[in-house]
Amino acid sequence: MKWRLINRQPVFSGFFKVDKCQIQHDLYAGGEIEISRELFHRGDAVAALLYDPVKDKVVMIEQFRVGAIADEQGPWLLEIVAGVIEEGESPRDVARRECLEEAGLEVHAFETIHTFYSSPGGCSEKIFLLCGLVDSDKADGVHGLPDEGEDIKVSVVDYDEVKNLLGADQISSAIPIIALQWLQINRERLRIESFVM
Repeated sequence: MKWRLINRQPVFSGFFKVDKCQIQHDLYAGGEIEISRELFHRGDAVAALLYDPVKDKVVMIEQFRVGAIADEQGPWLLEIVAGVIEEGESPRDVARRECLEEAGLEVHAFETIHTFYSSPGGCSEKIFLLCGLVDSDKADGVHGLPDEGEDIKVSVVDYDEVKNLLGADQISSAIPIIALQWLQINRERLRIESFVM
């Protein structure tokens, strides 16, 4: 299967960017089609699930999200630490920086969970999802960079309570849902490995 970009025209450039793309691609049944699509660029990002395997606790953050202003439960969402990859940074570099900025925590070790596109139907963003092992006793307070408009509340939540929040639809952002489902599968292994170390 082949495709080609016929034309790409910038239509917006601000905090995010949008291009209008003219694309031609092969069809499964044979032949080809030409389509026009807007492509939203927000940069690639890293997200880190912060887990304390010794105490079986998850460090969650809560912050205002403009995309959720119409949500009946309000625009403050329970999430995990995340940030945009700047030029020259590796995903783990970003994760370390963001864990300090958003949660005030240093990470003992990282494990890769998955890499995926957040919404490939119209967005180029790729997410690098990691699990960071931390000491949850050091997590507390309000963090974030004021010059980036961040006001981030940190909470330490027992694993069983996180499962309840997930089951009660209290976590409504896709990235933490994916990360917490991964934790459900890998939790026992992480706990065993932490006691062996």
